[in-house]
Amino acid sequence: MESNTNYQVLLYYKYVSMEDPEGYAAEHLQFCNEMELKGRILVAPEGINGTVSGTIEHTQKYMEAMHNDPRFADMAFKIDAHDGHAFKKMHVRPRNELVSLRLEEDINPLQTTGDHLSPQEFYEAMQDKDTVVLDARNDYEYDLGHFRGAIRPDIEAFRELPKWVQENKHLIEGKRILTYCTGGIRCEKFSGWLVKEGFEDVAQLHGGIVSYGKDPEVQGELWDGRCYVFDERISVPINQKEHVVVGVDYFDGQPSERYVNCANPDCNKQIICSEENEHKYIRGCSHACRVSPRNMYVKEHDLSEEEVQRRLELLGESLKQEA
Repeated sequence: MESNTNYQVLLYYKYVSMEDPEGYAAEHLQFCNEMELKGRILVAPEGINGTVSGTIEHTQKYMEAMHNDPRFADMAFKIDAHDGHAFKKMHVRPRNELVSLRLEEDINPLQTTGDHLSPQEFYEAMQDKDTVVLDARNDYEYDLGHFRGAIRPDIEAFRELPKWVQENKHLIEGKRILTYCTGGIRCEKFSGWLVKEGFEDVAQLHGGIVSYGKDPEVQGELWDGRCYVFDERISVPINQKEHVVVGVDYFDGQPSERYVNCANPDCNKQIICSEENEHKYIRGCSHACRVSPRNMYVKEHDLSEEEVQRRLELLGESLKQEA
């Protein structure tokens, strides 16, 4: 049996014309299963976007196979060592778009996009007084970690970003705009949209936050917190020089970097929460979620109705004392 230290997580994307996304997705799923990979891959007429985990041997073979396809010959892979699989299953799904801004006329990054900045260039540009740094990710991603001084758009989904910009133009007009996201794929479209909207000086972090953290010169400097990732790791470190915690516990406001989902599946809200508060609040983001008959924390811990009631009473007393 292979040591569970011999695993890697790959993150990649490529905007390129794909004639038969459905057929490619079906074939690619079979190929990934043969490679014993696990992960999530999207295939669209505009290209491919994926993150997969597997042994070093299997992920190396996967990258070689992808690079042997002329469409992906120059595709960059971001590689993280891991202690096992970062996913439970393997999914390859056809989609209309890789990432969507829900525009009437979509952006083609092969035709319109912002300037690509290397990590070193991005690091230097961030420190210019006439520059604004705009996070292109969702609010819960920003809350766990972000570039120092970056603007936090109040959005829960990428498609909400254009409306937010239109309502907050005063924050970025007349400035050089730097955008960033996890691996770079969202910024390809978002920066292109900014250019089409008439913003004249738009640039993006090439390779995203993940590449920035691996750059040997920058070493993740000016990044605070951790970087949210969409697999079982939840987050990864970026700044190799110092670690500044920016996340705060949903319940008590204390520094924390531990994300959980609300135990009520009808809510499923992501909240930053210590292990102690997870138990104290029965992993419910509200009283309604704590008493929900579908509360998964209650089921996972096989709590009786009496025990749930006891915990709720203790919580009530605790909240009264804190007030």
